[in-house]
Amino acid sequence: MAIELNDSRRIAEVVELGRQSEDDACGLVGALAWHQPAIIAPLVRDWVGTPDAFKRYLGVSACIEHLVDAKQMLGRLVRDPDARVRATSLRLAGKLKRADLVNELVASLKDADEHVRFWAAWALNEFGSCDLASPELRKVAVGGGPDALTALRAAVKATPDKDVRAWMGGLLRSPETAPLAVRGAGMLGDRTILHWLVHQMRQPALAAAAGAAFRELFPEARKDDTLFSVEPEVLGDAFAQYFDDVLPSLPVANRVKDWAKDVGQ
Repeated sequence: MAIELNDSRRIAEVVELGRQSEDDACGLVGALAWHQPAIIAPLVRDWVGTPDAFKRYLGVSACIEHLVDAKQMLGRLVRDPDARVRATSLRLAGKLKRADLVNELVASLKDADEHVRFWAAWALNEFGSCDLASPELRKVAVGGGPDALTALRAAVKATPDKDVRAWMGGLLRSPETAPLAVRGAGMLGDRTILHWLVHQMRQPALAAAAGAAFRELFPEARKDDTLFSVEPEVLGDAFAQYFDDVLPSLPVANRVKDWAKDVGQ
């Protein structure tokens, strides 16, 4: 509303509220995404060149949301003193496929900040430089942090099918990384693994990952709300014990199996 009213005092208050947030000001970034580019353009132009690192972050984030190229300024922003600004700028470079910045991206793979290294690898992967990107993407995926799922998806994209299946086979051998492999299987686009996924759904530690993979491979199944349950009596005692009676929404293996037969899978 502050932007809508073009009220500089209220905009300043909103920026300060965003600065105090612990979620990278995602609400404020969402508001910038909601507004038309022409409305926020004067703000963004000021922010990307300001000495205030948080405002630079907001400016680059707005550019990402609207896929606006910061032109020559982006070459400076990917080397910004602030790690959050560097990481966000690298993400923008990847989305825009700014191949002229490839040297900066390669250099950023050695950055001290893990988020900067990840987004540099992600951006390089968007350019097709899979050999450079893959090690960092796999490392982040296995690390289990907030970027793990994005890293996993990028790693699957970066790797030839035979190689990514071999990598996931290795991940399956460890209880710590097996859920990651099951989730990644849903990103391969191979619907023939459905019966294998049903088998994973019977294991409490793998059921959530198998359910997510199933929904990705078979989006039409999302319409059937009987395929998932939070009820211990439906899922079984093993699930109730594993989740300490507070179950998330998990696939019901037998129901998914019957659904597969009904739809000819």
